Amino acid sequence: MPELSRAQLLVYGSIAVALLLLGARWIRSSEPIAASADEERVVTVTGQGAGAKAGGALVVHVAGEVSKPGIYELRAGSRVADAVESAGGATGAAAVDGINLAATLADGQQVVVPARAGRGGEPVAGAAAGGDGPISLGTATAEQLETIDGVGPVTAAKIVEFRDQNGGVGSIEELDQVHGIGPATIELLRERLQP
Repeated sequence: MPELSRAQLLVYGSIAVALLLLGARWIRSSEPIAASADEERVVTVTGQGAGAKAGGALVVHVAGEVSKPGIYELRAGSRVADAVESAGGATGAAAVDGINLAATLADGQQVVVPARAGRGGEPVAGAAAGGDGPISLGTATAEQLETIDGVGPVTAAKIVEFRDQNGGVGSIEELDQVHGIGPATIELLRERLQP
């Protein structure tokens, strides 16, 4: 067998290295690419949320004891905590334990951060007292729901449980899925609740 010159060895070696690199690239391109932590977070956040607008956004109204009440656009799948944070966070008078910060937001929902009660159970000065105004379905406690005619402790507890299990409620009509709530109760709720 004839001996190869140094130049021929370099050429054959270069060809072998090039083929190895092409093979490695081909193998890597056929494997699924692992997503980075940021991509996974974005997929998780934008992959959920009922009633979101096209483009993965939803609009919510944040009111009550927050620094900057107003209307905010958030990504679909955002939580009540994200809405409160967007509104500048809760004020010192806020009772953040009175709302479910982990609930998933729905497009058009209002988030009302309640005020802490003062001594004797009265709301802190400047806080909205229950009254006859609409109650936010997204943040209402069982006690607030019981103030609605025709809603007792059992029904109120079922509504809160349904809302928490489903990551929020986008409309009052969704409550017809709660056992024991019929068309007459839906009409009563429609008068006093807002999504």
